[in-house]
Amino acid sequence: MLLKLCVPFALLLAFDASAAVDHYTIDPNHTYPSFQAPHIGGISFWRGKFDRSSGSVTLDRAAKTGSVDISIDATSIDFGHEKMNTHAKSADMFDVEKFPTASYQSSSIDFEGETPVGIHGSLTLHGVTKPVFLKIATFKCIMHPMLKREVCGAEASAEIDRTDFGIGYGVPQAIPTGKVTLAIQVEALKDAPANP
Repeated sequence: MLLKLCVPFALLLAFDASAAVDHYTIDPNHTYPSFQAPHIGGISFWRGKFDRSSGSVTLDRAAKTGSVDISIDATSIDFGHEKMNTHAKSADMFDVEKFPTASYQSSSIDFEGETPVGIHGSLTLHGVTKPVFLKIATFKCIMHPMLKREVCGAEASAEIDRTDFGIGYGVPQAIPTGKVTLAIQVEALKDAPANP
């Protein structure tokens, strides 16, 4: 009798544990990793973005765990200036012919209550992988008014030194620093439940 009671209870616990984990898919039409970096002599800041990215997010708010896996198409870099786009894609900088993809993979997520506030992980750029911490400034989830599924959005940022990733063009001869500020706007749609 005890065994008969324990088996369904164990199955219920397993179901509850899996139900607590939410899976989301990045919306590429509303997700744009962007950056700003000093121009010649630091007289101004140039801003650019990557137009194509994809990935997934997993959150377990109760356990305060999760994961982030993002892939960025480096060939989609866009400064709003065609000549600079061409130069940025060349071997001088991102060398997109050799390194067409950048990626970010989390190792852990910091929470305040049930809200993620920071992501520890690794950025792979220009063939080099380095630890990068993303600070989450805002995080919000709502019911999508048209799709009738939960959608979450966040604003995250980090500072990196591009010379750490082997992109040292112009530093320090023409540009005082390789420091680059990353700003990421991301929206992710909760995956539809699997058919029973």
